Amino acid sequence: MYRYDEFDERFVRERVAQFTDQVARRLDGSLTEDEFKPLRLKNGVYLQLHAYMLRIAVPYGTLNSRQLRQLALIGEKYDRGYGHFTTRQNLQFNWPKLRDVPEILGLLADVEMHCIQTSGNCIRNVTADHFAGVAQDEIEDPRPTAELIRQWSSAHPEFSYLPRKFKIAVTGAEADRAVIKAHDIGLRLRRHPDTHETCYEISVGGGLGRTPMIGKVVRDYLPKKDLLAYLEAIMRVYNLEGRRDNKYKARVKILVHEIGAEEFTRRVEAEFAQLDGPSINADPEEVARIAAYFAPPRYEALPAVSNTLEAAKASNPAFARWVEVNTVPHKVPGYTALTISLKPIGQAPGDATSEQMRRVADLAERYSFDELRVTHAQNLVLPHVRQRDLFAIWQQLGEAGLASANIGLVTDIISCPGLDYCALATARSIPIAQAIQSRFADEARQREIGPLGIKISGCINACGHHHVGHIGILGLEKRGIESYQITLGGDATENAAIGEILGPGLAAEEVPDAIERIVSVYLAARSEGESFIDNVRRIGLSPFKAAFQETTRAAA
Repeated sequence: MYRYDEFDERFVRERVAQFTDQVARRLDGSLTEDEFKPLRLKNGVYLQLHAYMLRIAVPYGTLNSRQLRQLALIGEKYDRGYGHFTTRQNLQFNWPKLRDVPEILGLLADVEMHCIQTSGNCIRNVTADHFAGVAQDEIEDPRPTAELIRQWSSAHPEFSYLPRKFKIAVTGAEADRAVIKAHDIGLRLRRHPDTHETCYEISVGGGLGRTPMIGKVVRDYLPKKDLLAYLEAIMRVYNLEGRRDNKYKARVKILVHEIGAEEFTRRVEAEFAQLDGPSINADPEEVARIAAYFAPPRYEALPAVSNTLEAAKASNPAFARWVEVNTVPHKVPGYTALTISLKPIGQAPGDATSEQMRRVADLAERYSFDELRVTHAQNLVLPHVRQRDLFAIWQQLGEAGLASANIGLVTDIISCPGLDYCALATARSIPIAQAIQSRFADEARQREIGPLGIKISGCINACGHHHVGHIGILGLEKRGIESYQITLGGDATENAAIGEILGPGLAAEEVPDAIERIVSVYLAARSEGESFIDNVRRIGLSPFKAAFQETTRAAA
């Protein structure tokens, strides 16, 4: 993991002191809310439906046990004893008091954390593959790249007042687990077919919200040394030409769409050619310094298959099912990466209590070289676990209420906080997720259905990524009543796609029935081994629309 240097430490402490003064002036009336708003947003403080919300940056989703314990302490002391992990690999506290925020920021600084640029029209928290550094299909660990971008973008004077917020994601693997095509900029590390050097494929113009779009590739093979200059060129073109007269048309995806990907690429390349690359790109020694922090831990030499694990699986079917669903192969023999589900049946997706955070911190410290990850799917990962330790971990997760064997299945639902918290929301999300989870609670049935990604947003801003859900659910308000629009066929992987609307909106109580009918069509029509999304692509939307219409007729 990256460790703060003297500059990082000073930068964060100075920001805490600055914001402490700003909060004091807001509380004594020296600053109006309109004057205070841009200042609090620069420090991750939102004014939500019922209270302030504080969004904490987790760069590229990586935490250590000390940091997670500090988050647990903050949740316990200044919130309501829990936190909410988000689709940007951040953590949100939904109930802090404004007067307490400076003290919270000080506690975060104590463990090399902050809330800078988690809001506002700037470059937001850089996200990455949650299996970075351990995935078998990885070409190169993307975290050094993500850290380099974090340092370059933090308080960048030219990009602190962009037309709109700006999001960057990085992956270094063949499979896209970072949803790069749904980001303003998506970076994929890949090998050049001729030189075999590691380069960047760069996509621009992805994004969800009211105008969902899939990013367009503007460079197939950018030399690694040119990364920051090329990013600078993209940002300059956007900063100069992005819409500022209409916030709904201010994202870079609209610029790419309006002038075309080819013309946008031409302008970026022209800007890139004019820049003084050596003065912008990172010094190789600095790149090496950053990369050194991400050196692999000291793994043991272990057999590829653990007899201890195999014996535990044979004697405990529930444990065997959990291993099958919640773990993935590791690039080092004898190890695995396991995902801890924050989606127990009936709970708010992505929430973790302070006590649960402490339990996970203990597990990371004891079993995973003191490292864990936050996923964009609102779960946690222990990336470096010996196979022989899985049974002990599973038992301890069970004691903490975190042993659900549902990763990637129908109950592993992504959901924004919705109208229960958010001032922008037009409908609730959490109760819909809970109702679907309850309908499909049976583990055997979940496994029978197989991989199926349901994503729910409580408004058009799409914080729940509903557009790229295999089944997407968008909550809207119609004549004072919550209405839920269902989409089908979205994909958040390297085969990124936007889902299509099945029909008119449904009442909240009708949504589980609609999902049931959609799943039934799939189970009846699938061929052997065919996943839900592959089935949708093969048979098309018509059979699903017919089943969906049965729901609307039944409700009429």
